[in-house]
Amino acid sequence: MSSGNPLSTPVQYLKSIGPKRAESFSKIGINTVRDLLYYFPTKYLDRTTILNSLRINQLVINGFDGEVTVIAQVIDKEVIRYGKKQILKVKMMDSTGGFECVWFQGIQFFKNHFDKNEFYAVSGKPVLTRYGHLQFAHPDFDKLAEKESKDFMNTGKIIPFYRVAKELKSTNLGDISLRRIINFAVENYAANIEESLPGEIIKEHSLLPLRDAVMNLHFPSEKELLDKSIERFKFEEFFYLECLVASKKNRIKHLARGIPFHVHKKELKDFLDSLPFELTEAQLRVLQEIREDMETPRPMNRLLQGDVGSGKTIVALIAMIIAAQNDFQSALLVPTEILADQHYKKISQMLEKWGIKVSLLLGGQKKSERNRILESISNGESKIIVGTHALFEENVIFSKLGLIVIDEQHRFGVMQRGSLIQKGVTPDVLIMTATPIPRTLSMTLYGDLDVSVIDQMPKDRKPIKTYLRSEEKLPQVYEFIKEKIKEGYQSILVYPLVEESEKLDLKAAETHFEELRSTVFSDCRVDMIHGKMKWRDKEEVMNRFAAKDFDILVATTVVEVGIDIPDANIIVINDSFRFGLSQLHQLRGRVGRSSKQAYCLLITKNDFLSDSIINNINLDYLSQAQIDRHKSFIRLNAMINYTSGFDLAEVDMKLRGPGDIFGIKQSGLPELKFADLVADTDLLLKAKQAAFKIIEEDPRLMKEEHHSVKKHLTENFSESLKLSFIG
Repeated sequence: MSSGNPLSTPVQYLKSIGPKRAESFSKIGINTVRDLLYYFPTKYLDRTTILNSLRINQLVINGFDGEVTVIAQVIDKEVIRYGKKQILKVKMMDSTGGFECVWFQGIQFFKNHFDKNEFYAVSGKPVLTRYGHLQFAHPDFDKLAEKESKDFMNTGKIIPFYRVAKELKSTNLGDISLRRIINFAVENYAANIEESLPGEIIKEHSLLPLRDAVMNLHFPSEKELLDKSIERFKFEEFFYLECLVASKKNRIKHLARGIPFHVHKKELKDFLDSLPFELTEAQLRVLQEIREDMETPRPMNRLLQGDVGSGKTIVALIAMIIAAQNDFQSALLVPTEILADQHYKKISQMLEKWGIKVSLLLGGQKKSERNRILESISNGESKIIVGTHALFEENVIFSKLGLIVIDEQHRFGVMQRGSLIQKGVTPDVLIMTATPIPRTLSMTLYGDLDVSVIDQMPKDRKPIKTYLRSEEKLPQVYEFIKEKIKEGYQSILVYPLVEESEKLDLKAAETHFEELRSTVFSDCRVDMIHGKMKWRDKEEVMNRFAAKDFDILVATTVVEVGIDIPDANIIVINDSFRFGLSQLHQLRGRVGRSSKQAYCLLITKNDFLSDSIINNINLDYLSQAQIDRHKSFIRLNAMINYTSGFDLAEVDMKLRGPGDIFGIKQSGLPELKFADLVADTDLLLKAKQAAFKIIEEDPRLMKEEHHSVKKHLTENFSESLKLSFIG
């Protein structure tokens, strides 16, 4: 046994475990008593939270509607054969009557889970058979001890349920035995848990002490204490997440020495006057914020949000011109070669008469060409370098890297971004995203950044009209496309896959390209682009499309990011129910880049439309079950009702969760197990305020009252602390 902290005791020394079972616990990450104490229940049986907790005679007498939960004992079980088919029947009773549970699949699996005379909590929607028997088909169930059953029915005690992994089951550990082992650990070791939050914070926010929260998460004596325990852990998760964010912001603000750029106002004004368009008020406001950042001796660390087509790139270009005026280099990091090539050509053209050399660095370039570019970067001749992941490579050496612009930064890993930042001496960093970020997520994932928002579209832009159409309407859609060709319109037809797949019943771009070109669009000019093509081939297709060499582009989602074709004003997204909301919005943003009216047509299966009954996309009025059941339709409905990416981002976060959208796991921030960035906003704000206050007053956490914070951060988030200093 451990001679130090009792919580470090190996689990094998606990009652009912031993060496063999300890091996199975180790396989699921439980090695010490501390690990076991933090292995929390996944759900609870609680009279106050179950929709109906009833006795059998009440169900028969009063009737029932919807799902119910009953506590009963197994009387008998049998497998009944009807020809080749089998049915498992488990007969159960409580003190007032009986019922049966039936399974038509997984017969042996479920048969082995039920033991005669044992007690179970059974949940499901019961029906009365034609013989008057009460029956549950494929219900959910949890095994109880006889004492637990009586305690629950007589005293209303809350019963916890834990995930019993297959590794534990292999050593004959089940629900009841695992609860007994954890109960022993809680009773004998929980008192040794050390507090991880400062006393001032616990008192100010009326939080449960940590040991009380742990004990009540496992075996709550009442619903209120269970809720308070969960709140304590939510607050703690938010608090330490915000400590990491606050530490990074404080380090940049007080320790890092940046470049105080001088703005050459006349030259900058001449450039702005040369543009064929006027900047919007939102662009000018954001430009002023960036300019003020660049003029200070502190490194800029700014997030630039703007909807698809709002004009972020020109704002970033002006920042790069300021850097070039001061003889510093800028790196523009973009996610795809085709987008990098487009940026390079546009920027080169715009800066041709201003004497600022622009270079393009990609992975597949010829060795001689690449060596020439690398030399112009290292000797400082190239002032703006546009590139993809190739910019991360060790042999890319900058002369004076002063500004890094990252486009769609969630597509790049934390370590990759860090390796680019380290190529300069505290360069300014401007992060751009066309994926609008809800406020709660912005202040959490990017709480260390100053945020600018371009919330205004260019004056001549019309909102894109979006419609949902079934596949049987495709002939009319194709006629619409052909009519619009006469008005100079170009169209993009998007398909999810490049080749046919046996697993997914999706249209394939290659198959439909050949079919459409030889039939319905035989008198039109049609070409194709997809992700498996080499980037130079993609570039050639897009250049020809921009030059109006053809009218219709059949494409996969390779067109999702950034490609700008002013006359492409119809996009048809096939099998649209298969796409995520953010991806749908990005695809829609490929059209509507001129003063013409643009259209987005979302195509889906006929039966999908007829089965979809949810028309209200206000998710606050839908149950979670409704949301889960109709996610695809809610996404499409949101696309029809909202043109703003910020509105769509709120819907998307409610549907998918923030981690799925922005990759929290790769952001250097800890994973949230209890807290929810959508549902727990008020708690997040309180935790953020508390964390930022402590870091501001005591950045190195040297005060005695903050030692628990420093210890907890060091022990649990050492890797995140390193990553938190990377933008």
